[in-house]
Amino acid sequence: MSIKVGDKIPAAILKHKTSDGVTDISTDELYADKAKGVDTIACLSVNEAFVMDAWGIDQNAGDKVMMLADGSGLFTKAIGKELDRTEAGMGMRSARYAMIVDNGVVTEMLAEEPGAFEVSSAEFVLGKL
Repeated sequence: MSIKVGDKIPAAILKHKTSDGVTDISTDELYADKAKGVDTIACLSVNEAFVMDAWGIDQNAGDKVMMLADGSGLFTKAIGKELDRTEAGMGMRSARYAMIVDNGVVTEMLAEEPGAFEVSSAEFVLGKL
C-alpha cells in the first residue's frame, strides 16, 4: 500500500556521499522536528550513493539538494512506490513522486502517472509550500 497524506514516514537508513565518504542518514534524523520553513530538499533514487553524488554534481545541486541513495529500495518499498522495470532490463526502481513532509508526517503526496513529469516538478512542489 502506498504512503498517503497523514502517514508517518517509515524508519529507514539511506546513504549520502559527503566529502568524508558515504554516510548513513536515518529518516528519523532527516525528518526531525526543526525550525519552521524548508529544512531539506532531497532527491532520492533507487541507486547507489556514488551515482547520486555524480548526478548531483552534473546538475549543479551543490549543497541545495541532498542527493540520497536507496540502493536496495527498502525505503521505496516501505512507502509503496516500487516500480517494476524488469522487462526493460532495469529491475525494481521507484515511481516518480514528490512528498512534502512536516516533522516526519506526509502533508503532500504528489505521485506522477507513469511517464509524466508534472506534479513532482520543482515549480509545482514550490506552489504547494
